[in-house]
Amino acid sequence: MRNILIAAGGAVAVAAIAAGVWFGTRPPAPGLPPTAVAATPDKSALLAVQPNDHVMGDPKAPITVIEYASLTCPHCAAFHTQILPEIKKKWIDTGKVKLVYRDFPLDQVAAKAAQIAECAPTDRYFGVIDLIFRGQPQWATASDPLAELAKPLRIAGLGEKEIKDCLANEAKANEVIADYKGGEVLGVNSTPTIFIDGKQYQGARSVEELDATFAKIAK
Repeated sequence: MRNILIAAGGAVAVAAIAAGVWFGTRPPAPGLPPTAVAATPDKSALLAVQPNDHVMGDPKAPITVIEYASLTCPHCAAFHTQILPEIKKKWIDTGKVKLVYRDFPLDQVAAKAAQIAECAPTDRYFGVIDLIFRGQPQWATASDPLAELAKPLRIAGLGEKEIKDCLANEAKANEVIADYKGGEVLGVNSTPTIFIDGKQYQGARSVEELDATFAKIAK
């Protein structure tokens, strides 16, 4: 079981997963062999867009931002609800920046929430992520987080049956695991962590800081 620590800077740091353990314990579905997880790419490949990545914006945008986030991380929620809308309007929607979102769950609840998001239709994925982050104060602290999370997701077509089926989908679970393992290869140990054209930045970034970084790269 991983230990979750609160770092001095406010970001949440997480110890490495012990070999063979996925976010604590997770027994395989009865009668179903676990799906093999693809080999982890090397660092240079991970700093580029991967075939299964979720990309916000024009895939050909010259500046690449890769974000590693946990759906139970308050700092990640703040980024998505307060910072990203401004960045999207100024940089992503104008074709200058693309955002690659990858999961780095800090606990089993975040891992399962990420798995549920993976089951959303591709064109609704970022809408589902937005719903999850905006509702985080309610569902993440509930006695039954996933049941509470399911309520707002009905609007995105993820009802009780769809969520149940999704959580039994080993392939979707492995997509989350692959993101996490890739983050470990890149040295991610806290969320949010972003890479801007390959350079790593840990912790929250203001709109002004990101504006300045993008402007410098764009020159």
